[in-house]
Amino acid sequence: MFNFNPQTLKKLRRFREIRRGYYSFVILAVLLVVLALGELLVNSRALIVKYEGEWFFPTYTAFHPGTDFGLEYSYEVNYRELQAKFTAEDGDNWVLMPPVPYNPYENNAAGGIFRPAAPSLADQHYLGTDTTSRDILARLFYGTRIALLFSLAFMVWVYLIGISIGCAMGYFGGVFDLFFQRLIEIWSNIPFLYMVIIVFSVIPSSLSIPSRIAILLSVMVLFSWTSMTYNMRTETYKEKSRDYVAAARIIGASDTRIIFRHILPNVLSTLVTFMPFVVVSAISAVTALDFLGFGLPPPTPSLGELLKQGTANLRTAPWIVSAAFSTLVILLTLITFIGEAVRESFDPKKFAFYR
Repeated sequence: MFNFNPQTLKKLRRFREIRRGYYSFVILAVLLVVLALGELLVNSRALIVKYEGEWFFPTYTAFHPGTDFGLEYSYEVNYRELQAKFTAEDGDNWVLMPPVPYNPYENNAAGGIFRPAAPSLADQHYLGTDTTSRDILARLFYGTRIALLFSLAFMVWVYLIGISIGCAMGYFGGVFDLFFQRLIEIWSNIPFLYMVIIVFSVIPSSLSIPSRIAILLSVMVLFSWTSMTYNMRTETYKEKSRDYVAAARIIGASDTRIIFRHILPNVLSTLVTFMPFVVVSAISAVTALDFLGFGLPPPTPSLGELLKQGTANLRTAPWIVSAAFSTLVILLTLITFIGEAVRESFDPKKFAFYR
């Protein structure tokens, strides 16, 4: 399916030999698949409902009002209550719920009082509830998925901007290079946290959650592309002096072709090496911003928001901070191990000396 050259195959074999990084990659890949199928595992909507001989699959479809299942109300049915009702009737109707029958936004307060509840197998709150009686496992599950998607989008945009400007600086040099060096030096001195506070203080609260997330992503990208630019500038400046670039110029190759078809493939090891660490920095940054209250807009589930709740209720509800902290440590550890293995496997100096 993919035709890799011998050098790439050698690097992939070297990556597989680094057990810690390889197994971390396998675990993270499985985790991504599980998170992608999250609605089938953690959701307040039923997977399957059989009612009066008809089959319903509410998970990925439009909501069903209670009247669809013989109830008197027209808003969305509570499938946990419907499951209990069908079980008590002991008829042919039945409901199949996900393993965790809660969504990350609903408040399931016992007695109508919002307060943290300890982990309970009977209530299927396996990690307990937070200060507003939302299921912690559901919030961790979807918060992890949002953090990974956010960090991947962050990495893509940082790479696009950093590679474009960095390659242009290293390839063209001269006044163009000097101008962008001075511009990057000025831009790097602008305090990132203050800019986030200023931007989010003027954004109206009526703005939709996806728009606010997009603004946060844009602000983080605008203040994070400079380091990648310097790396690409250095690599491009080094590669453009090679003989293959001179040969491409002699045969009439354009600057665009030289950069994208000749230089970029030869700096691929640098790009691949930095990817896991960019993802780690993005997750750490958005978690820190959520902890400070300037990250993802509420009620979006996030690791930082759970950490903030946990530290504020450390004595009364220690399960909140322990669950959030453990999830964050495991996630960052896996990605860091992958990054170290990738860096070592793509290291060109590994076999460049005699033993």
